[in-house]
Amino acid sequence: MVSCMATKKVTVTIPADLLDEIRAEAAERGLSAYVADALRFKRDRDRLLELVDWLQAEHGPVTEDERAAALDEFEELDAEHERRRTARQRDAGEAA
Repeated sequence: MVSCMATKKVTVTIPADLLDEIRAEAAERGLSAYVADALRFKRDRDRLLELVDWLQAEHGPVTEDERAAALDEFEELDAEHERRRTARQRDAGEAA
């Protein structure tokens, strides 16, 4: 994806093992695009957490049943993500 937005170069320190994993994941997009996407995701998540705090202040805390249902949904999403990641790796291996 080509972006017309201004960019700025920065220096960050990342653990070597994490950097190796990220480079493997980001191969085609490039490290900068991967990191920018990750930062956008983190920023959006932080904003959602602020919304959750506000909603809880307005409507009360989340019940244990609601929390359990949400965690079940997350587990299903994580399992689907793992299935897709494994399939992508398998397909890449077959193409090689």
